[in-house]
Parts: sequence; C-alpha cells; structure tokens
Amino acid sequence: MTARVGVATCADRPELDEDGPLLLAALRAAGLEPVVGVWDDPAVGWPGLDLVLVRSVWDYPRKHDAFLRWVRSCRRTVNPADVLVWNTDKAYLDDLAAAGLPTVPTRFLAPGEAFEAPAHEHVVKPSVSGSAADTGRFPAGSDQGATLVARLHAQGRTAMVQPYLDGIERDGETSLLFLGGTYSHARRREPLLAQAGAREAVVVDDVLLTVRPTEPTPEQRAVAEAALDAVPGGRGRLAYGRVDLVPGRDGPVLLELELTDCFLFLRSATPQAVARLAASVAAAL
Repeated sequence: MTARVGVATCADRPELDEDGPLLLAALRAAGLEPVVGVWDDPAVGWPGLDLVLVRSVWDYPRKHDAFLRWVRSCRRTVNPADVLVWNTDKAYLDDLAAAGLPTVPTRFLAPGEAFEAPAHEHVVKPSVSGSAADTGRFPAGSDQGATLVARLHAQGRTAMVQPYLDGIERDGETSLLFLGGTYSHARRREPLLAQAGAREAVVVDDVLLTVRPTEPTPEQRAVAEAALDAVPGGRGRLAYGRVDLVPGRDGPVLLELELTDCFLFLRSATPQAVARLAASVAAAL
C-alpha cells in the first residue's frame, strides 16, 4: 500500500508555496501519495496519515500552543516533532550559542521583565515569530522599543532584543539550504529592516523579488554545517533545513536556523537535490 504523506500548509496558501509543484512531483516519484491540507483543519484527518511533512505553515506564530498540540497529534512528522517544538521558539539560539556557534547576541525578556534600551542600534521581536511580524529596529539609547516589548508582553509573548548588525546593509542576508542533510544551494536577500521603527509582516512574494543566487564562503559553510550538527539528535534526522547568516564583526553569525516552515527555493536546487529531499521524507517512514 502506498504511504500517504500529509503536506501541511496554512489557509493563506492552501495550494502550498512556489516550491509546491516540484515537491509534490518528487514525493510521487519516491513512491509516496502526498495529501495537501491546512494544518489546523481537522477535516484533513492528520493523525490517520502515515507521515506529515511540515511546509508553509506560516501562521503558526500566533497559534503556537495549538500548533504544538497539532504536531504532537500527528503519527510522525518531518522534520521530527521534538525538532519542530525546539525550533519554533528562538530560545534555541541560547542552545546554539552554548554549543559554540557564533550567534547574534540575544537577550530574552519574558512577560514582566523590564526592557532597558541598549546603547547601540537594536532589534526587538517576539521569540516565536515569522515573516518579520511584530519586529522593529530602533536607535541606540531609544526607549521606542519599550512600546513594542510592552505590546508583546501584554499578549503573553516573550520578547527578544538583539544588536542591529549593520553589515547586513552591505552584504545582505545569506541563506544556505540543506536537503536530505546535505548542502544544496544558497540565496542572498536584502535586509528586511531597512528603516527604523516597527514593521508589518513581510509578504513572501515581495521578499522573493529581492532574492539572488550566491555562493557561500568557506566560513559561511562552516558555520552552517556546525549549526545543523548542533540540532538535538544531529543533522541525520533532518530532511530539510535553512541556515540564515548575517555579517558580524569577526565573520558570519547565525541569525536563524529554520527547520520548520522555511522556504526552500527548490527551483534553484538540482533535480538530484530535490530527489534527495523526497528520499529523506520516505526514509522517515
């Protein structure tokens, strides 16, 4: 019997993102039967599927608790459920920093903890977030970030405060894509916080217009490889991953490690890499 693999998306993208056609074709070629559905639609019958591949679930940050319950309700997920739980809260940056990874220095402020304006340009955002929603860039010594922190705390959300690394304005943000645990390709995109102040969530289609092919440096490759190796249980458990790096004072630093709903730019991958991704999904069975 052909294994039925759920491919989870959100209500805004019921037909998946631009990677969808290539992904579904590769899964079928690997002998799987993909079933596309919105993750929080119980009519899909997620617990009855053999496996669930988490893809464009872009609305989960504002439904985080419900999302984690859904993840745990599935028979098996790709990437694994414990990795998704770990990766959907950016508190994982502390784990990676403790493992020796060069990460953007981050202070986490749980509801009730006071915000003190840093003496440098800084970024404030929620620890569970995506698409730069509820994210702001503020001047050195400014108390403007306190308003955003207060709003997040009023919603019961933890805020995070990071220095704004201005090297991103020159070199942009570099994303290294790994499929089936192996490096595949890289993309460079323009910074999302081009201006000071809090911003609205980005529109994915607009961001894609700024994306360009790039070749990572040996230093970037080394940081990305080390980040995947530091994932709980190791990189061998991962079917896909994206490592987002920005320029630091002494070399590339990790901004985010995306193992949940990251856009994979599959049109830029080789057919062999896409097939490797599908084979990794099949192996999870």
